[in-house]
This record gives sequence, C-alpha cells and structure tokens, in this order.
Amino acid sequence: MKKVHKAPARKSAPVKKAAAVKKAAPAKKAKAPESRTALVRRARRINRELAEVYPYAHPELDFENPFQLLVATVLSAQTTDLRVNQTTPALFARYPAPEDLAAADPEEVEEILRPTGFFRAKTKSVMGLSKALVEEFDGQVPGRLEDLVKLPGVGRKTAFVVLGNAFGRPGITADTHFQRLVRRWQWTDETDADKIEAAVGALFPRSEWTMLSHHVIFHGRRICHARKPACGACPIAPLCPAYGEGETDPEKARKLLKYEKGGFPGQRLKPPQAYLDAGGRPAPPLGAG
Repeated sequence: MKKVHKAPARKSAPVKKAAAVKKAAPAKKAKAPESRTALVRRARRINRELAEVYPYAHPELDFENPFQLLVATVLSAQTTDLRVNQTTPALFARYPAPEDLAAADPEEVEEILRPTGFFRAKTKSVMGLSKALVEEFDGQVPGRLEDLVKLPGVGRKTAFVVLGNAFGRPGITADTHFQRLVRRWQWTDETDADKIEAAVGALFPRSEWTMLSHHVIFHGRRICHARKPACGACPIAPLCPAYGEGETDPEKARKLLKYEKGGFPGQRLKPPQAYLDAGGRPAPPLGAG
C-alpha cells in the first residue's frame, strides 16, 4: 500500500498578546464649592489670625480731630498715607480749622499740597468741603454717613474712615489693598468697591468692621503685596486659596516684607503708643533723608 505523505503541518504564527490596557487614572473629583457657612468661618478665622499678628493695627493717617482725618483721607487718594502725613503738618499749622481753610488763598494751599500729587484737584476738594462744613454744619464734621458723602471729594470709603476712626462708628474701608486681598481670599468676586463693602460686611458682625479693615490693610501693605506677595512668610497661608501666587520660599519671602516686619518705619509721624511698643518706628518728616 502506497504511503501517503502528509504535508507537514504549518506552524501557526504566534498569537500576539493583547497589549495591556492601561487603566485610566481615576478622575480627580472637582473641589466642592465652599459653602456659605464654611466661607464665614474661614473669613472670621483669617481676621482672628491677623488680629494676633497686628495687635497694634491702626489708621495710618496722622490726625488729632475729625476735621484733620477728613482732610487727610481726601488727600490720600492716589498717593501714600506716608506722603500725606509728611505734608499735613504744614497744612494744619497754617489752616487749623474749616473756617481757616475755607478762606485760604488757593495758590498757597496748592503749593503746600503739591507733594501729594493732583494738588489742584485736591485743593479744590479740601477747600470745598471746608466751606460746606462752615456753611452747612457750623464748622463741625458731621457724624452721619449721609451727611459726609454730600461733602466735596468725600465718598463712602472716606466717610467710613472718618466714622470708624474719629467717631467710633463701624465701617469698612474698601481701599485698593482691602479689595485686592478679599478677592484673593475669595471672600467675594465683586469688583465694585461698594459691592465689595456689602459682601464682606455680611461675613462679619458690624462691630468688627473697622478693625477688620485695619487688619486687612496692614497685611496688604506688609506681606500680601500686589505684585509679589510674600506667601512663604504669610501667617494665614493655610487659609489662603491664592497661596503660591507669590514667593513661597521662606527665606526669600522674608526679604519681601515691608514696614515694621522688615525693619522699616510705618506710615505715621505720630503713631499710637501700642505700635511703638511693638517695635514700630515713626515715619520720617517730609524732606528727611
């Protein structure tokens, strides 16, 4: 019987192992939005922490009476409190009362106010509000918001500075430092000063508004700067959603500190005793090295 030769079976090509399917990393859960209660608690804790860091916080305009504070606050627009404090001694020595400033020679007032910038407009404002005080309020600064904002050059921010620091009536001073920080801390996303004032005011008892303003403004001037905040030296870093926007290295951050925390004088020529006791130094008078 003839043998039938079978063709050798063809080896099947090795089956390639299926490429291992890489498991996708579980998607990070989006951070839940902060509840209103959590926001209030965080905001109040920040204020408590700042109160411990700045127990000597105070208005940084020199004044001896409501009229001086009102004028100084108007002059502080678009300049520093330091420059105002260096300028007002000569102004108040020459024109100590509203009656004096109201009757002044505008050119002489302009020359005194020249270092503060926008001196012509500021001269018009301080002389105008002085005349209004004489004619409408018997030469006295009124202690009501609705009266203060009617004076030339006086808005809500200026009015609250005067009410809080000359009359002891609570108010929020939403200056540029305050606005910048409360947005960084996500207390509000409003950009209008009046709306910021209302939004932040709703987070705190009314009795805390004035000192809250001082704490925030002190922190903005000393640590949480506009361009390069000193995050690595910030006492409230764990509570700040914007941590990392500035320098985080502790040594480098410490070099960014300003005013008394950096060994420099504050804004006032005549600061409160508590500030001096804490190591702060008065500002130099105008023209001093």
